[in-house]
Amino acid sequence: MSASVQTPSSGDVTLRMENLSKNFRGFAAVKNLTLEIYRGSIHALIGPNGAGKTTVFNLATKFLQPSGGRIYFNGRDITDTPPEAVARMGMVRSFQISAVFGQLTALENVRMALQRNRNDSFYFWRSDKALRNMDSRARELLADVGLEGFADKKAIELPYGHRRVLEIATTLALDPELLLLDEPMSGLGQEGVIRITELIKRVAASRSVLMVEHNLSVVADLSHRITVLARGEVLADGTYAELVKNPAVIEAYLGSDHG
Repeated sequence: MSASVQTPSSGDVTLRMENLSKNFRGFAAVKNLTLEIYRGSIHALIGPNGAGKTTVFNLATKFLQPSGGRIYFNGRDITDTPPEAVARMGMVRSFQISAVFGQLTALENVRMALQRNRNDSFYFWRSDKALRNMDSRARELLADVGLEGFADKKAIELPYGHRRVLEIATTLALDPELLLLDEPMSGLGQEGVIRITELIKRVAASRSVLMVEHNLSVVADLSHRITVLARGEVLADGTYAELVKNPAVIEAYLGSDHG
């Protein structure tokens, strides 16, 4: 782990997944998994393909219902809570593939996310003029992620790395307490990786982050704690420095060149 990453002193648990399991027609994708995400931390979930990482994300955000076990968010049992309610509580995820609206501008994408925070479900259909009061906050969010100069550009016209940044801006518009990032570096070149890495560091200063990521240098640089999955089970849990010395982790995932 990078020497600059310090474990948060707070012991408060934002998310707890307790003895969680998920079966698909007899196949156990997740087996008796217990995972805790601490307030103010960046926690990475790594493992080989098919280890169950995305399934864990889908269980946490309630896109999937667990076959067994319980899920707690800020001490509240959300096991049977629908995904839209979980999002309103402050747990928001991004996806491996950029999920912004290509024909809308960067500003309009962020403004649309801001609208989701309103209780008035019909506000979405009001005139463009009626939505202008959200522009100031939308521009602030774009500035926070370094996209202030692209506010009026359509998302489809942005470089891929900028679209990934824009997606994170839309999730931040929902003011999440826990941000789940599914392979945020996927498809990015070195410049994009640096941009997203610095962005995650900034946004994590005031919230917790759980991320799935294959880029181990990014994991080492960002993560306070890492959980390694193999065949749906927790193989190991600890800091990067601890895990690269773990023989089971080396064999299952990191490879002998990391030993």
